[in-house]
Amino acid sequence: MSAPSTAEIRTQVDAVFRQESGRILATLIRLLGKFDVAEDAMHDAFSAALQRWPAEGIPANPRAWLISTARFKAIDAMRRRRRFAASQEDIADTLHGGQPGVAANASAGAGDDELPDDQLRLIFTCCHPLLAPDARAALTLREVCGLTTEEIARAFLTSAPTIAQRIVRAKAKIRDERIPYQVPSGAELPERIGAVLAVVYLLFNEGYSASSGPSLTRADLSAEAIRLGRVLLELLPEPEVIGLVALMLLQESRRTARVSAQGELVLLEQQDRSTWDHTLIREGIALVERALATRRFGPYTLQAAIAAVHAEAATPEATDWRQICALYAALLAMQPSPVIELNRAAAVAMSEGPAAGLALIDAIVARGELRDYHLAHSARADLLRRLGRQDEAHAAYEQALGLVKSDPEIRYLEKRLRELG
Repeated sequence: MSAPSTAEIRTQVDAVFRQESGRILATLIRLLGKFDVAEDAMHDAFSAALQRWPAEGIPANPRAWLISTARFKAIDAMRRRRRFAASQEDIADTLHGGQPGVAANASAGAGDDELPDDQLRLIFTCCHPLLAPDARAALTLREVCGLTTEEIARAFLTSAPTIAQRIVRAKAKIRDERIPYQVPSGAELPERIGAVLAVVYLLFNEGYSASSGPSLTRADLSAEAIRLGRVLLELLPEPEVIGLVALMLLQESRRTARVSAQGELVLLEQQDRSTWDHTLIREGIALVERALATRRFGPYTLQAAIAAVHAEAATPEATDWRQICALYAALLAMQPSPVIELNRAAAVAMSEGPAAGLALIDAIVARGELRDYHLAHSARADLLRRLGRQDEAHAAYEQALGLVKSDPEIRYLEKRLRELG
């Protein structure tokens, strides 16, 4: 068998970067103590992989190879720049926590045993209370989870330059306030859990429904979010942690059914429910019941309860839309949001008819809050089509098509337009 070509190696290195860079960076920050040093070292290691793997072959454990290579490159860089003591022993001591310093502080503390996962540890670190809430999430999603500024912008319904500015400000705040990259103590974990859950939730959403690109879903991101959620659940089995894990499992149970063999979008009412992952459904429903029983639940648990109602319906016609509408009303009261309003309007359309749902969506769109949100326009178009208002439906589909970035969703909207004629 011939050795892989340089192009094949590059493709595999790119795949490793997409799948592992967040975890590699998190480990390097724990070892090196500084974000910029770790980031530079990681990129140096990936460059080395492109140079060495074509001749040496891909190692059995690429992540371990990259971490080791990055660490030694960081040591070399520190020697060259004389940032630490000149001797190799002093540098090694600092990196291993043998002497006081940033690197030692980054890997020391009571919280280490409580946060066994490097990436989750770094997410908690980036969610420091001194940073603005929107900046915490943006910084973490970009630097730890590897999402692009465009993907984060779509999650926050804002522009990429706005997200970029938030990230720059967050990094400047960390530098100017000398916020340490260290594990928070056990007592500090609860005050950061809300921001951490938001990051995991947004990471899962991008994996469950990719905001752009050739695929409707990104299994690597949703799997990573679920992995982090499970670690969190062991660490802090609070109701909303339970609820978020339940929500992710219930949504993930439908992922493969949402895409046809040809890669086309399949709507919920058209999905083959026999292909849903019923093991995940059973686990998710049990977690929903556990969270609800505490009577201290929040928005994630309510969203999970909505997903559970869908999961329990053997057919689309068996769906209890009245219960879903009631749950959305409770969710909206707890967490006012135009996106939640939109989802409730869609549920009302299924429960009370398309005219009732359309009136609610028209009111949301008229306020301008979801002007650039393609799902608002596509939902409106579907209801207009069901009401026989073809010209208005055509215009709404066109508006949605001008905003969407996901290839399967583009094809779905184009198909709807062709059906209208």
